[in-house]
Amino acid sequence: MFLSSLPKLNQKTMTGGNTGDESSSSKDRMRVRKSDKVELHSVDGAKNNHYHTEFAEDLSRSYSRSTPPGSLLSNTELEKPRLKRALKARHLTMISLGGTIGTGLFLASGASIANAGPGGALIAYGLIGLMVFFMMECLGEMATYLPISGSFNNYAGRFIDPALGFALGWNYWYNWAVTVAVELTAGAMVMEFWLPNFPSYVWSIIFLILILSLNLFSVKGYGEAEYWFALIKVLVVIIFIILGILVDTGVLGGVNYGIETFKYGGVQGIGVLSTFLTAGFSFQGTELIGVAAGESENPRKNVPKAIKQVFWRILLFYILAIFIIGLIIPYDDPLLLKSDVSDISISPFTLVFQKAGLSAAAHFMNAVILTTVLSAGNSGLYASSRTLYDLALENKAPKFFTKVTKNGIPIYCVLATAIIGMLAFLTSLFGNGVVYNWLLSISGIAGFIAWLGIAASHYRFRKAYVAQGYKVEDLPFKARLFPIGPIFAFGICSFVLVGQGYDTWMARPLVAADIIACYIGVPVVVILFVGYKVIMKTKLVPLEEVDLDSGREEIIAHTIEMEDRKQYDPLEGVSILKPTTWKRVPHNLKSWRDAFNN
Repeated sequence: MFLSSLPKLNQKTMTGGNTGDESSSSKDRMRVRKSDKVELHSVDGAKNNHYHTEFAEDLSRSYSRSTPPGSLLSNTELEKPRLKRALKARHLTMISLGGTIGTGLFLASGASIANAGPGGALIAYGLIGLMVFFMMECLGEMATYLPISGSFNNYAGRFIDPALGFALGWNYWYNWAVTVAVELTAGAMVMEFWLPNFPSYVWSIIFLILILSLNLFSVKGYGEAEYWFALIKVLVVIIFIILGILVDTGVLGGVNYGIETFKYGGVQGIGVLSTFLTAGFSFQGTELIGVAAGESENPRKNVPKAIKQVFWRILLFYILAIFIIGLIIPYDDPLLLKSDVSDISISPFTLVFQKAGLSAAAHFMNAVILTTVLSAGNSGLYASSRTLYDLALENKAPKFFTKVTKNGIPIYCVLATAIIGMLAFLTSLFGNGVVYNWLLSISGIAGFIAWLGIAASHYRFRKAYVAQGYKVEDLPFKARLFPIGPIFAFGICSFVLVGQGYDTWMARPLVAADIIACYIGVPVVVILFVGYKVIMKTKLVPLEEVDLDSGREEIIAHTIEMEDRKQYDPLEGVSILKPTTWKRVPHNLKSWRDAFNN
């Protein structure tokens, strides 16, 4: 650990620049922003460049949080490469979708129904889905107000305690770095379905090169890959639901299942508890939109749009899909418990497709699982590299990780994460995988810890926002049912975190190593938190001193730039569905030609 070698940060840096006299000056530096409505009104209502004068001071500030908040930089420093805001609305929507749909739905849903019954599985996934909905509302409010790379890890350090931000940041980075290794292993297992005699490590190397290529050139590479990966998964689920209804009603397969199979399974008592844990793991990755918000083209518009779709995604892709499986496949079918990435032929989705008469269902689902694995690996490398980049900006990681290419890629962060992921993968090939299994154990609950951090950060953010005299109505996106939402999310997530070792406690005889493996991720985070707190002498940030301003200057400048483009863009507002578009065609042909050429 490089804690001892970190530069001794003064209290201003540790709390975002809000201590002593600095606590009042941070508001003065951004007083031009009386409220979000004032900002956006001045931008949206501008028919000329007068708002460039109004925001002149803000435009000269730096987005980098490695400098004192709100400080002015020289022109040379301002010209340094930074992350690019290149992710469009469709990218964010599909990134959020892709984070929801994965092997948890395609594979683990079978074991959930077998353990809890179809009714119990719906209860478990519904309750966890509600928790995720509130958690995403919390994240949406913060990410829309302050869309920065690193997101909720930075929020924890800014709104609660810098030591907590340090611990959550390294916890989240490690989680996704190990996820890259997991997906490299899973990808090789998937390919064995078609080519069982081909060396598995070769496939892992090929997939690593592919994932690395998508992340090395531009953020659009990641966004476009996730868009198409997610689109494939969405279409598969929609097709599954349609065919499932036809199978259940006897239109396909010749058997009318009705609701008898569902009633036969019902709710299987204590099995619901273990299904809570499975459901929790299935939803991990939904928070990725918070990381991607830092590179969103228009975070004020696109982030809320993606967040608001969470509830309907959960309802359609999980609740309805599990309901269809429960209608057709008996809960005591032994194949449900055996569903695994190494044998896709017994996935609940494959079983339903086969009943619909699709003879190549196993091959079809194997291809879908392969895209799911590549999507998870792609997201893992992206999320971990941006988290490491944010840690470096906050002086919580070595400074050389702040290096960004001209295309906006934190090159050393991407390469370092890929190397760590590859090394973690190599541990699965030696020593019977003992080290690999322990690495997985440490990262197993990292996602739940991140969710706890999101809920706690949002609670503190809203309290600080009000305590500093701002109006909740001025927030660009307001989380619903505050403070019930973050408290509910924190409580349910804590319950899952504590109960995820349920099976090991109930085992006879008790195996100490198994119990330790379930919870070892917690002491690792505690050690990171306590170590940083002791060395850096941090403290809980008072609500009145929470930094709500630094970093927002880049958002203001970006908003102005986008409004400028819209004002002079002849293609703005053009849609073939609008009659006014066709009326403008004769007059705008030349402008459209010039726009395309430029």
